[in-house]
Amino acid sequence: MRWEDFRTSSNVEDRRGIPGGAGGLGIGTVIVLGLIGWAFGIDPRLLIGGAEMIANKGGYEQQQQGKQGAPQDEMGRFAAAILGNTEDVWKVVLPQQVNKQYQPPKLVLFSGATRSGCGAAQSAMGPFYCPLDQTVYLDLSFFQEMQRRFRAGGDFAYAYVIAHEVGHHVENQLGILPRVQARQQEVGGTERNQLSVRVELMADCLAGVWAHHSQQRWQSLEQGDIEEAIAAAEAIGDDRLQKQSQGQVVPDSFTHGSSAQRVRWLTTGLKTGQIQACDTFRASRL
Repeated sequence: MRWEDFRTSSNVEDRRGIPGGAGGLGIGTVIVLGLIGWAFGIDPRLLIGGAEMIANKGGYEQQQQGKQGAPQDEMGRFAAAILGNTEDVWKVVLPQQVNKQYQPPKLVLFSGATRSGCGAAQSAMGPFYCPLDQTVYLDLSFFQEMQRRFRAGGDFAYAYVIAHEVGHHVENQLGILPRVQARQQEVGGTERNQLSVRVELMADCLAGVWAHHSQQRWQSLEQGDIEEAIAAAEAIGDDRLQKQSQGQVVPDSFTHGSSAQRVRWLTTGLKTGQIQACDTFRASRL
């Protein structure tokens, strides 16, 4: 992927090397809450954040402050460049297609643990978007984990991960995330998970929309890039992950979608470049 010529975003905060934490929660507690979330199909970030709020008596601690602007190391510069390119794409596409101005998210790079507007951010949770502070949280070691654990590496595969989280920010700006989260508070576990799957698959599709327009304007993709992203989408499908971790697949507990679904929606965005084509909530088939 030709990312070196992308404009680097100024909306990056580098907290790597700054001591962080989960609001007093021990790593054992975080692991237990993660296992509970997996077993019951609940996003572990919600459990960890709730436990953290209780531990802090509902208080909201001041967040750590890191270095602002583009990092100097290669992977940090890569993340800042991909974020900058998503900004350049969405500031054009969002007004053109849905008549909304794009307000870019912030990207926080951290190592190990930090705090977010949604509570604790732990490397074990993977990259995530917090709608409360409109920020993407990313431990860059996740990319090494993609190679080591999932055998899914490459620049465009990593860019897809960042663009997926930015896709959640687009969903937030479209008003989709608040409506879904409100509905999830009203329904049972299976329907809550199904709503989560639709949110995640839409973010996959929006990542494809970004790549479509980046390719059109900057010719950013190289041979093999799309195959890298498809391999990554396949590797992190719920069915693949469940099969690897517990030896069986439980569709009712899916929160992100199967490998086939993730590939289908990513390629839908890549082929069409249209936000409307990513409406998983009106789709009869996921």
